[in-house]
Amino acid sequence: MPKDKKKEEVTEVEHVDRNITTFSQISHLIEAETITRLTLSHNKLTALPANIADLISLTSLNLWNNQIEELPSSISSLPKLKILNIGMNKLTILPRGFGSFPVLEILDLTYNNLSERSLPGNFFFMKTLRALYLGDNDFEMLPGDVENLENLQVLVLRENDLLTLPRELGKLTRLRELHIQGNRLAMIPPELGNLELIGSKQVLRLEHNPFIPRLQEQFDANGAAGVWSHIRTDDYRYFFGRQEPSSTPVPPKRNKEKKVSRKGIQQA
Repeated sequence: MPKDKKKEEVTEVEHVDRNITTFSQISHLIEAETITRLTLSHNKLTALPANIADLISLTSLNLWNNQIEELPSSISSLPKLKILNIGMNKLTILPRGFGSFPVLEILDLTYNNLSERSLPGNFFFMKTLRALYLGDNDFEMLPGDVENLENLQVLVLRENDLLTLPRELGKLTRLRELHIQGNRLAMIPPELGNLELIGSKQVLRLEHNPFIPRLQEQFDANGAAGVWSHIRTDDYRYFFGRQEPSSTPVPPKRNKEKKVSRKGIQQA
């Protein structure tokens, strides 16, 4: 088969751990209108070009473990992208309009330097999203807009700095996995008890949070199932409603200076 014919038929490009620093190094390998899967994990990319949006057939983009500090706003216009993995990079902010992906189903932003201040206003309006990975970032809270992720089945928020969870999470009735371990949560809103997260096909991770005594006792005795049963009780709902926001001491943040995503970033 002639080489030029073979090139025309390439729909998947995978260059892992090749010391790639810029897209120009691989642009000759990419047919913009036909490539469907692009994997560039474990390289040294620091940015993406705006013309990434020209990859109109792309369904999967894997940029795990690079050094990307910012994304072009054009990325959210990729018309067929269903899987986007930008975990283990150096993102501190997401571009305006990032929530405009028309068919995105899986978004992995694990292990960056993102917080609630990093998100554009439309971030939680991706109706097609089924799995959202925000673990190992710097979130202290989530906005109530999270309720708009109506098809979400997996939400990972582990190892952040979360002090509270929004009541609106309880509206995500399709959620089957919730990972909130390793945060600074003292209480859980009773509305989250609406979620069916206990069972052989569900995952609920709550460990390593500074829970108030009544929740910690339930966790010690019966694990996550005990906590979930308790927050569904009228007694807990009444108790939660009477708590003043300042009545519980704020747990300290963990030291994250040794995070890989922190290295090399110039502090403002």
